[in-house]
Amino acid sequence: MTARTIAIAGCGPAGLAAALLLARDGHRVTLLERFATPQPIGSGLMLQPTGLAVLRELGLTEEVLARGARVDRLLGCTAEGRVVLDVAYRALKGERFGLGIHRASLFGVLFDAAVAAGIPIETGRTVTGSEPAGDGRRRLLFEGGTRSAKFDLVVDALGSRTPLAPPTGRELAYGALWTSLAWPEGTSLSLSTLEQRYDRASRMVGVLPTGTRAGGGGAEASLFWSLRLDRLEAWRTAGLAAWKAEVRALWPATEPLLAQIDHPDQLAVARYAHRTLSKPAATGLIHIGDTWHSASPQLGQGANMALLDAWALRQGLRGAATVEAGLVRTVAMRQRHVALYQALTALLTPVYQSDSRVIPALRDRLVAPLSRLPLVEGIQAALVAGLVGRPLAKLALHA
Repeated sequence: MTARTIAIAGCGPAGLAAALLLARDGHRVTLLERFATPQPIGSGLMLQPTGLAVLRELGLTEEVLARGARVDRLLGCTAEGRVVLDVAYRALKGERFGLGIHRASLFGVLFDAAVAAGIPIETGRTVTGSEPAGDGRRRLLFEGGTRSAKFDLVVDALGSRTPLAPPTGRELAYGALWTSLAWPEGTSLSLSTLEQRYDRASRMVGVLPTGTRAGGGGAEASLFWSLRLDRLEAWRTAGLAAWKAEVRALWPATEPLLAQIDHPDQLAVARYAHRTLSKPAATGLIHIGDTWHSASPQLGQGANMALLDAWALRQGLRGAATVEAGLVRTVAMRQRHVALYQALTALLTPVYQSDSRVIPALRDRLVAPLSRLPLVEGIQAALVAGLVGRPLAKLALHA
């Protein structure tokens, strides 16, 4: 296999996983990051059997399992206690589960592995664009007007607001407030369940167990609150006490978590966009993860899809006579699964984040009874696990 010079822009899960996989195949990889010190952004996430399969191939399963919290069930209820969503991984064949983990923990595992592998990381490099450099190669353009050396391939892992791809898609009206908190003692909350409470689709609070971070400390949870972004200033004006009262009324069991929040700055604002690039590859360039496809977090697939993209890139380039041929193979391996989950997420978003009254009313009365049927229970579990469309078989991965 011909060794290529590859620049990877972005040190998120997609970029770090791609760097590790490609470097192990003998490619000369350079990571570029705009921060002076690479760092994660965000709170908790769910690793599904798909993402865990890639981490196992990287030899990092033990590290992520040690830092995360095994999740066996997703449970959503109305404020009155009516079950709206009940998904158990036991409905799937084999030992399947999700893993709640803080982004900082996942980042730490991947970043430490990249450093240990000796992959060069150039920090303070704000990418503004790219340009063809002849012979199928490409240069990166940086803030301040400088240019990179020529690379056989540039991997864009800069996220949904990347400057390396044309603007597309749409910003979503609803986002969320997130914070990470210590897991409370004596709580009725479950350490193995992602739980949510809904008031129609306009108000939702959730708690995700996220394990422990490196450096010690006890178990943690991510608390998240659905919020229309045009109401963010009104939320700030109303004050923390008013918001706590609203959350407490919707779900009293969150009180021990709310007691740990004493300033609005503890809550980070997450903004979502639904976008899918029609052409994720060009001459000497490929977009992976959120740069190719981003969506609302209704199915929690962001990091998992990014890890699958990184694995597909490694597989696509293996044995390819040219970079172009490798990129064609990469896109072909991922295109169907990406399109399927982008469509499903777009379909489900109004069910859990919207101003609609009719859609959540139908959800509350129909979804839970249907989910108790054995066939539907298995379909729901496969959907949440990211396994619809059999992506692992397409990529020669094993759960």
